[in-house]
Amino acid sequence: MIKYLIVDDEYVAHDIIKGYCDLLPNLELAKNCYDAIEALEYLNQNKVDLIFLDLNMPKLKGFEFLKTLSSPPKIIVTTAYKEYAIEGYELNITDYLLKPFSFERFLKAVNKAVDTSSTIQQPKTESSNVLPVSKSIFLNHNKKHTQVAIDDILYIEAAGNYTKVVMVKETITLREKISDLLELLSDHNFLQVHKSFAVAIKHINSIEGNRILINEHIIPVGKLYKANVNQLLK
Repeated sequence: MIKYLIVDDEYVAHDIIKGYCDLLPNLELAKNCYDAIEALEYLNQNKVDLIFLDLNMPKLKGFEFLKTLSSPPKIIVTTAYKEYAIEGYELNITDYLLKPFSFERFLKAVNKAVDTSSTIQQPKTESSNVLPVSKSIFLNHNKKHTQVAIDDILYIEAAGNYTKVVMVKETITLREKISDLLELLSDHNFLQVHKSFAVAIKHINSIEGNRILINEHIIPVGKLYKANVNQLLK
C-alpha cells in the first residue's frame, strides 16, 4: 500500500483529495494534517510515501515545510496559486495541481508519483521516505480505475473514440485518446509506429518490412512512422 498524507488548512480540500484517493486501489490515508507543524510532528515518528501539500498555510508555508525535510517522499502540490510552480519544480516536486482540479488531472499526478521507474532508485533504508519501486498505471475501465502493470502491455491501438490496451493475458478498452495514453507512457519505451498503433519496444519479436510481430499479433507500420522503426534497426 502507498501511504499518503494530506497537509492543508482547508477541510474541504481534505474531503476532495481523500474522495479521489478512495477511488484508487493501493492508496491508504496515513493522516489528515491541517498545518505543516502537525505534519512535521507526524513525520518525526512515521513514514509516508506521498504528500498532498498546500502552500498557503498558517504557521509554516508549504515550501518552507518541504525545505525542512531531509528525505522527503513524493510531493504533489495542491494550491490555488499558480505563481509558485517554478519554485516547486526546483524543489523536485512530482506535480503541481491548481485548485479546483478534476479527477482526471489528479489521476495523472498520482500516476507520476506512483511510477518511479524512470528515475534512479535509492536503496530503501529504515530512515528513507522514498516511494517503493512501481511500474504500473491506473486506467479508467468499466467505470472503475484498474491498476495495470506497464511491463504487461504489448501495444495500444486507437479504435475511434476509444483505445485498446492489449496485454499479455487480456485486452481492455478505454474511452481515451491514444495520444493521451501515449503521454502517460512517454517514459516507458513505447514507440508509435502507425497513427493508430504504438508498441512496447521490449515486446517486439521481429520487424518484417512494414509489419511488426509481437507474439501472435501483427502490427502495421505507417509510412509517416517508418523512420521511427528504422531508428531501432541502427
